[in-house]
Amino acid sequence: MTDVKALQQERIGIYHDIFDNKIPKRVPVDIRLTFEVIAQLGDLNLLETQWNPALIEEAVDKACQILYSDICPFIGSFRYPSFYQLLKSQSFQMASNGFIQHPEVIGMLPEDYDYLIENPYDCLLERIIPRQYKAFNPNDPINMAISFTKSLLAFNNDMQQAGAIIGKMVEKHGYYPGGLLAGGFTEAPFDFLADQLRSFKGISMDIRRMPEKVKEACDALYPLVLKRGMPATISNYATVFIPLHMAPFMREKDFATLWWPSFKRLVDEYASMGIHCTLFCEQDWTRYLDYLYDLPTDTVLWFEYGDPKVIKEKLGKKHIITGLYPVMNLKTKSKEECVAEAKRYVDILAPGGKYIFGFDKDPLLLSDINLENLCAVAETVRDYAVYSNPGETAGMVFNKNDYKAEPSRKIESKYYKTWEEYKALNPEVSDFGAPKLQGLEEAIFNYIMYLLM
Repeated sequence: MTDVKALQQERIGIYHDIFDNKIPKRVPVDIRLTFEVIAQLGDLNLLETQWNPALIEEAVDKACQILYSDICPFIGSFRYPSFYQLLKSQSFQMASNGFIQHPEVIGMLPEDYDYLIENPYDCLLERIIPRQYKAFNPNDPINMAISFTKSLLAFNNDMQQAGAIIGKMVEKHGYYPGGLLAGGFTEAPFDFLADQLRSFKGISMDIRRMPEKVKEACDALYPLVLKRGMPATISNYATVFIPLHMAPFMREKDFATLWWPSFKRLVDEYASMGIHCTLFCEQDWTRYLDYLYDLPTDTVLWFEYGDPKVIKEKLGKKHIITGLYPVMNLKTKSKEECVAEAKRYVDILAPGGKYIFGFDKDPLLLSDINLENLCAVAETVRDYAVYSNPGETAGMVFNKNDYKAEPSRKIESKYYKTWEEYKALNPEVSDFGAPKLQGLEEAIFNYIMYLLM
């Protein structure tokens, strides 16, 4: 147990050094296996395990024993079938093989733009949620209330089961108690508008037909996605995870005028509070590297594609780089080639600090990787990527006072109340109830927003 605690303290030290702008003792090894991969590793029935996440614990422990990582390699799942089924989801549905699929669906019609811009949260609840989740049937209010209650209970139960497993593994194996989902989670305003509201096809038409409406909608949604991403505890080490979707598929002039402004403001506002963001730059962001440079210092940039030399040269002194190593290599190359490639990425990206080793994407299937190659790469990076100058300053230093936040539009909705608004309507309620009642308000808000991400 003492050795495990010592290892955990080492891991905490190297991650904290990264965010404290210091050269760490060694490069952190950030390896994650999806829920599906770990279920397959444990020879579990994926469909059954998705419905009962507690069943995956033994397989998670097996993964922890055979694979080196400085974070727990299990992060749970974003998508369990229980709450989606209870709400009769159109946007996330389980296939017969147990995988959750996201069909192209439209939750918002072009004629909804004006209402979204005027009352964004009301529009989400009154028009978009009922289209995406058929259990939200205003003609059957009692069953609608029961279905929503059951779905929220299922969501909390599944997430808590997965969270409990992660907590056990962190203590048992001495992992860094942080990671991808340890902070907040949200989307760029444009991506939130595109993903489940207008769809890829719909937003692509809107960009050409009504760009001003798109811009206004992003500004209207901004306070909602900002609030959704706030970490429970603000510190220098908890990040907000934001997967970036639409930008690589856009013309740069549309990106510059419609996608970037509200997103840049979002990351800047988090930075003004001392919060870092972890951005998954899906697809190829090479043409946007200069934009990324302008983001707040110590933004974590997880790249899927790109030239590591170019990325390190342009961004490595200001931002924390991760990703890029092709997970496909683990299937298509020999162990010796995989190890050599890992050293090549370390040699390019590690000098000067601000680097966390990771793959370009998480594997979807166990058959996507050769487990022996994966273990060899992880252990190679652990032993090879050691610094000779730990403790020295790593590149540019983050200072939250460098970032100013424009006042955000207040969230005004008949479906969301601050404690002050609730108290005004219910003057008899004790002020001792404020934390609990406001906490419940936030929980419902966060769940509603989650359903549309």
